[in-house]
Amino acid sequence: MDLLTANDRPGEYPPSYYAAVNAPLPRFAPAKGELQADVCIIGGGFTGLSAALHLARRGYDVLLLEAQRVGFGASGRNGGQAGMGQRRDQDALESMLGREHARHLWDIARQSVDLVRELSRDPAMDCTFHDGVIHADHRARHVPESLAYARKLRDEYDYPLIRGIGRDEMRHLIGSPAYHGGTLDLGAGHIDPLGFAFGLARLAQAAGVRIFEGSKVIELHETAPAVARTESATITADHAVLACNGYLGGLNGRIAARVMPINNFVIATEPLPPEMQETVIRNNRAVADSKFVVNYFRFSDDHRLLFGGGESYGYRFPPDIRALVSKPMLEIFPQLGGVRLDYAWGGTLAITLNRMPCFERVAGNILNFSGYSGHGLAMATLAGQIAAEAIAGQAERFDIMSTVPTPRFPGGAALRTPLLVLAMLWYSLRDRV
Repeated sequence: MDLLTANDRPGEYPPSYYAAVNAPLPRFAPAKGELQADVCIIGGGFTGLSAALHLARRGYDVLLLEAQRVGFGASGRNGGQAGMGQRRDQDALESMLGREHARHLWDIARQSVDLVRELSRDPAMDCTFHDGVIHADHRARHVPESLAYARKLRDEYDYPLIRGIGRDEMRHLIGSPAYHGGTLDLGAGHIDPLGFAFGLARLAQAAGVRIFEGSKVIELHETAPAVARTESATITADHAVLACNGYLGGLNGRIAARVMPINNFVIATEPLPPEMQETVIRNNRAVADSKFVVNYFRFSDDHRLLFGGGESYGYRFPPDIRALVSKPMLEIFPQLGGVRLDYAWGGTLAITLNRMPCFERVAGNILNFSGYSGHGLAMATLAGQIAAEAIAGQAERFDIMSTVPTPRFPGGAALRTPLLVLAMLWYSLRDRV
């Protein structure tokens, strides 16, 4: 079964809030015939669009192939949060890689959020970046660790934009008794992700990128030059970038053994009165909690609560996404019991075994960027910039990221799903105790 069509209609965006409020871009034609470029990019999400934009600005002739529509996948469906740091915290990275490497990874993560904020200021983007993400601890025993981590980032990583939050302030910021404390990070933030993807596409097209939609790559030959084939086109390029994330399929078995697609789900309420919004989340912050299967939520610019939660590990989305996601929403905010739910949708992201992204040189002239593990809005955007640097011969940041180990799932692509389901069940049980 193909994840590109397992839950969606070919060439159509999902019935999400984002698709409803963002005017779609004019449809790009499919690739046809024999085509050539300096760089062929496979995938039209944050990574692919950012890579295309930054390569074109360096003077490269860039061609981008998207199997569906630009921003169709996780890039246009996610919670819209640009979190600071890597997916693993600095303590874990120091243990895994040493203090110096961990510091470089922190610097890169800061640069990723800075890039999203900077790009969002371009008038062509037509979307607003809002500052502030709250990490909310669902168990009181987690709070001392969160407070200590905020102090560590301030004292050891020169990051003054984060601070600890006690129980009383958390109750003031989030209108729920579910959380006991945590942190507030004013360097992180949130944005409309599909609007951001559309803005990247506009900027890339204005820079000269040739974008093709409805152009699923069925073969990629690791030759020099690289050769990509769709049903109606053959593309020859000096370099290629794999930017497929959860929709890689069988295009590269080595990456598929390290990067696994999973599904996540979001609902959107009806617009709430601004004064009611302030009683749910003050000051328009985004929130992500401490559960292993994270609940994450924020308000849209038109005052809807966007609430994400729940995961599935098969191909198909559950039959009733509203029921699945409204359950944790109402556990946290029972006062929203009478609020109408206007939208419910799912999306496919990709995770790695250690939750760090997979940056890999598949061949001398082919790069892969994927496996953002739910932390991709900022990092995937920066990955495109890093791809452009590496292709131009400046691989310092690529090397820092690519030398982070990306282990194979036990059993590779064939057994990764059943083994992960068992692990996720254990962690979800742990969340309840």
